[in-house]
Formats: sequence, structure tokens, C-alpha cells
Amino acid sequence: MGRVMVLGSLNVDLVTRVERHPRPGETLLGEGLEQLAGGKGANQAIAAARAGAQVAMVGCVGDDAGGSAYVERLRGHGVDVSRVRVVEGEASGHALIAVDDGGENTIIVVPGANARLDDTEVDAVDDLGPGDVLLVQLEVPLPVVCSAVRRASHRGARVVVNTAPYAALPDDVVALADPVVANEHEMVALAESGAVASSLLVTFGANGASWDGETAPAHAVHPEDVVDTTGAGDAFCGALAAALAAGADRSTALDRALAAGAAAVRHAGAQPDPHL
Repeated sequence: MGRVMVLGSLNVDLVTRVERHPRPGETLLGEGLEQLAGGKGANQAIAAARAGAQVAMVGCVGDDAGGSAYVERLRGHGVDVSRVRVVEGEASGHALIAVDDGGENTIIVVPGANARLDDTEVDAVDDLGPGDVLLVQLEVPLPVVCSAVRRASHRGARVVVNTAPYAALPDDVVALADPVVANEHEMVALAESGAVASSLLVTFGANGASWDGETAPAHAVHPEDVVDTTGAGDAFCGALAAALAAGADRSTALDRALAAGAAAVRHAGAQPDPHL
């Protein structure tokens, strides 16, 4: 069985609930304020670990209480945190999240220490080899992501690139991914960029997913069971990487990813047992 290395963000999420999302210039009252664990990178790392993979997290936190608690949280989930760097004098990343009564969310990310990833994090990829999977997203500096993808691929590892939040990537980086994972909106932006993915997996939320034309239905979730859609895509990506590292075929990996995404909307926050 191969390993999963996740290079990405770690955020402290501040979450409130609203009846509906505000219009531009409008002020609404939120109900409650929770401090939860988030960040696409860490979300995906925990999802991969819960799916049974041996997982290493590569990223940065600040030298604050939130960062220290997050590292311990990851360790408690069995994630290797030896490559999570503490940046002195920097705050950990935060995300400000509003969740409406239908479970839909809006998110503002303040990168903090996530913006400080550099060649130190790229060097961690040298531990990977054939059979391993590098999973990346785009909440950290793009030059670091691109360098890590190129180096991991050169070392024979499989690379999964989640194009969220969307940003244009060099053609060669897109081509190296197996697969690029994008939602409907990111798929359109990717096509408009002119970059051509060698393998493209598109997620359609409640309508399932399609991987290079092979479609699969979503696992059914009753509307009354939808608590929060935050992190569903991350759960999908983490479970997908875990399945690929375990040697699963495409259909099996896709089904496991869809199952994880469906499970994720049934709990509050981006991760199960979400409190720091």
C-alpha cells in the first residue's frame, strides 16, 4: 500500500449560522460562533487518514494557540505532522464561514501562515516514490504547488490536483495530474484557460461525478439530513487519494470518494469531530 502526502492549508474556521446569506451591503445577525478545524489541506489529510491511508501533512501554522492545537489534532487522527512547520511571528490561517438554513455556505479565507510555504515544503516531496500519492489544492502559494507536483511526478508518485479555490496553473502541471479534480465551475475555468488535463474528474454535488467520461451517481442524502456542505469536496478528495494509494481501480476509488462526500454533509464543520 502506498502513502498519501497532502501539501496544503491548515485553517481555524470561525463558523456562524444564518437564515440566508446577505446581499451586498446587507447586515444579518448570525446565530452562535464556533471555532472549528478546517483548511482544504488538513481537511483532505484527515479524510484520507479516516479512509485508512498512511498520511503525512505538509504545511505551515502560526506560533499561536490555534496552530499548536491543530498540530495535536492531526496527530490524534494518526496523521504524520513532522513536516508541519511553525512560522514564528505569524498567525495561523483562518476562514470566516456562514452556513444558511439549507446547509449552503460562504467562506472568506485569511491565509496567515499558509502563505509562507516555500522550498522547505517542496523538499518534503522527496520522500515519495512509485505507489505513493501527492494530493494538493490551491490555498497555498502556487509556485510551491507547481514545484511539488513536478518533483513528485519525477519521483514516480501519482499526483492528484484539486483545483480549489480555482487558479490558473501551468499547462505541464495540469497535464501531470492523475486526475485533476474540479467542480463544475472550476471545470469551466480550466477549459477557458486552455490547459488540457490528461485525466479530469468533475464533481457535480448531488448529481455525482464523472471521471474521463465514466459517470457515477452520488450517494443519496435526504435533504433533512444535510447539516453543512463545508468540506464535502475535501472529504471526496481525501478518500479518493486513499483509495488510489491502496491500489483501488477507478470505479472503486470514485465510489469511495462519493461515499465520503455524502457522509461529510451530515455533520457540522469541514471535519468530523470538528472542535479544536
